[in-house]
Amino acid sequence: MLAEFFQQLRSAGVPVSIREYLSLLELLASPAAPVDAEGFYHLARLALVKDETRYDRFDRVFAAWIGRRQAAISQKEIPLDWLIQTMRKHLSDTERAALEKHGWERLMEMFRERLAEQKERHAGGSKWIGTGGSSPFGHGGYHPEGIRIGGPSAGNRSAVKVWEQRHFRDYDDQQSLGTRNFKMALRRLRRFAREGAEQELDLPGTIRGTAEQAGLLDLRWQPERHNTIKVLMLLDVGGSMDDHVALMETLFSAARSEFKNLEVFYFHNCPYESVWRDNRRRHDERTDTWDLLRSYGEDWRLILVGDATMSPYELLYPGGAIEHHNKETGAAWLQRLVSHWPHSVWLNPEPSASWQYRQSVAIIRELLHERMYPMTLEGLEQAMHLLSK
Repeated sequence: MLAEFFQQLRSAGVPVSIREYLSLLELLASPAAPVDAEGFYHLARLALVKDETRYDRFDRVFAAWIGRRQAAISQKEIPLDWLIQTMRKHLSDTERAALEKHGWERLMEMFRERLAEQKERHAGGSKWIGTGGSSPFGHGGYHPEGIRIGGPSAGNRSAVKVWEQRHFRDYDDQQSLGTRNFKMALRRLRRFAREGAEQELDLPGTIRGTAEQAGLLDLRWQPERHNTIKVLMLLDVGGSMDDHVALMETLFSAARSEFKNLEVFYFHNCPYESVWRDNRRRHDERTDTWDLLRSYGEDWRLILVGDATMSPYELLYPGGAIEHHNKETGAAWLQRLVSHWPHSVWLNPEPSASWQYRQSVAIIRELLHERMYPMTLEGLEQAMHLLSK
């Protein structure tokens, strides 16, 4: 059983060795060995993974492997989540159109009322906080404008706020397949200058100096050329961006190899008062956005990457953020970013043909002075040409 797990890790690109596998077996044979799946997860990751950039690959393999083990143990039991999801209502277009959008203030007021009044669990209804219904509150159902509380998204992406702790993963900067064309597009932004110690032979200068010395060799040296362009990337992660992980990893990997001076932070849907570097620690280790503005001068190039697909409330209302209460609107923060970094663009992985149907995209394009480009080779080249001016 563990041998299968070991082979799957190696197939996924996690460089685990036989020695590390044997060490894990020794730990499991000790009296302090864990007795539950969570304990085994932490022990196995500690024993088998040497580089934290491999944590995400380990997590994916572990989730698939432990899922098969648990299913084999309780294959006769029908999971409660499966039963709940089968109750999800399948509404017709007419029924969907009849559901009322309440507006931000009324939606928040109704939510407080439901929390005060509801005493038990509900499923399939149209009023209470529950599952599989058409109420504005709960999960697994449908409402054109509501609050998702716990549980997975039903795929409609119509929630304007989400009450749950969500786990995002960092984009893999080791992604190499298909990055060559992205590298060529990003290379348009590079700017070289000679800095540092004189370590590179200046061949034209050496020839000229030797001639001036009547044939006596006169070696001339010069500093190496370095890429001096400085890039700050803010990447949208989680939610609807899960559909674009492969494309984002391709861009991220290409940027890592092309820009020596690259700083990367994450946000969800829209940058607000803080961003983060590590999605595993995003609730504990955040960077104040004001610190970004103070730390990186206007000579940096700002590249925001995201699908810009969200409720307009997230951009235009205080408290409209989907996961927390933001004192200032997302639009105010975007205006600050664009004002501080005049060389800024937004890259959108969604096809440009769909932008006209999303109000949030139109708002962000206006805030960015129409500097939004699709994440295609042509779009990247146009964006890099603008940033290089």
